Amino acid sequence: MGRLEELIAEHCPDGVEYKKLGDIGTFVRGSGLTKKDLDTSGEPCIHYGQIHTQYYLETNHTLSYVRKELYDRLKKAEHGDVLLAGVSEDMEGVCKPVSWKGEGDVAISGDMFAFQHKQVPNYIVYALLTHDFYLYKAKFVRGAKVKRLSTKRLEEYRIPLPPIEVQNEIVRILDTFTELTQELTQELTQERELREK
Repeated sequence: MGRLEELIAEHCPDGVEYKKLGDIGTFVRGSGLTKKDLDTSGEPCIHYGQIHTQYYLETNHTLSYVRKELYDRLKKAEHGDVLLAGVSEDMEGVCKPVSWKGEGDVAISGDMFAFQHKQVPNYIVYALLTHDFYLYKAKFVRGAKVKRLSTKRLEEYRIPLPPIEVQNEIVRILDTFTELTQELTQELTQERELREK
């Protein structure tokens, strides 16, 4: 029996309960931060567009900053929050998640959410990257050119919620798998580039 099976047997002998995201946390909608506000110094911030193009799974630093006066007026995400891109041009990008691992708060733009909760951040991230969530989004996403999922629908989405010890082990396994996949992809890309030279 593997470590995960042992933990499930110990902590979830009767199975894992499913809970709505709205029952385990709160969605904070960002506002007031546009691309033209982004700078190379000041207070840390993340624009929703950067979630699509610059971040993957988690981050402990930002690539952009904003002046202090504006930062003070903006909505913030706290350490451990999961940041979600509220809009996208494609279904896959709607609610793309990134966990904020930075030490302090980070300002967030409109068209994104900070999900504040008491779970393992990357467990929530992985739960929102599942095919099940994709199918859920497909039923409720609105918009043609720009697609979005309402806060209400986000709150109603149910995820399996094992105890923290089990969440940590699931994240450890998925992180290892993700790392190996990235290494393999990088090696294959390098080999292809060498063959093409």
